[in-house]
Amino acid sequence: MVSWVGAEVPGFLASSVTSAIAYTGSYALVFLGVSHMTARGRFSDLFRATAPSLVQQVPFAVLGFFIGRLYLELGAGVMLLIVVPILIAREMFASYLRVKEAHDETVKMLIQALEKKDRYTSGHSERVAKYAQYIGEEMHFGPARMERLRFAALMHDIGKLVVPNHLLNKPGKLTEDEFRRIRIHEQVSVQMLSNIEFLAPIAGAAHSDNTRFVPDDPKRPIEPYIVMIADAYDAMTSTRAYRKALPQEVAFQELRDKAGVQFHPDCVEALIRAIERRGERHGAGYEEHQEFEDAPEAGVGSAGLGDLLTSEA
Repeated sequence: MVSWVGAEVPGFLASSVTSAIAYTGSYALVFLGVSHMTARGRFSDLFRATAPSLVQQVPFAVLGFFIGRLYLELGAGVMLLIVVPILIAREMFASYLRVKEAHDETVKMLIQALEKKDRYTSGHSERVAKYAQYIGEEMHFGPARMERLRFAALMHDIGKLVVPNHLLNKPGKLTEDEFRRIRIHEQVSVQMLSNIEFLAPIAGAAHSDNTRFVPDDPKRPIEPYIVMIADAYDAMTSTRAYRKALPQEVAFQELRDKAGVQFHPDCVEALIRAIERRGERHGAGYEEHQEFEDAPEAGVGSAGLGDLLTSEA
């Protein structure tokens, strides 16, 4: 036993790590191959989606080999010292998953309420969350930060629940009074999110005062900038009550023209780079769902809802 503890452990750990990596690599090749053939997705996208979970399997594989060696060397009694902490950790992780599921259900319920009120919003929040995720991935956000960004994107328009529908979808330009009423939705969004504990950290992303680009201000979080760009891009490439969808090239150029003034330049380039690398097409001629078939080809739009022509008002 002394010999094993003192001399054999380094070699055993090295062989355990090598075996674990070989096992995980073989599993990854089989899993990704089958997923690629059945889902017909791009192999690189599948790899990016599964790589974090595959990497996380390596320590567990090493632990499995190590526990097996301890059992052979020291007997069954030592297993209690190992299994009990593992069971406690497992229960704590299960509790975390239950809390996370409750958070997801809360967000889902709020989004459904908003979608029932405004037919345009159906799918809009999910698309904004997708584009925000693209930017976060390009900027190498960690899992926890990506989760907060997703919530911020999904909930950025929740204050629309208090805005009359005729203002949300008004084809023409808003009056000054209507504009003030429409802006109330930002304050309501911040108040609602601030009063929900797990959403409070991202409440600021719902107000335009935090989304307009301010150069050389390291204290301002970048997440509100990301949500604004994702929201603006989806607004331009979707048909709305006051304007049909713009071509993707026009949307890209509009974002670049306002970069450094209205939009965070790094976030703009991150979104464009991510979309082009995936080969995605959005906007005129590529819409999956067109809610407003009778929309005009061009229009001034409604202020405060992500339309670039009036967001500077």
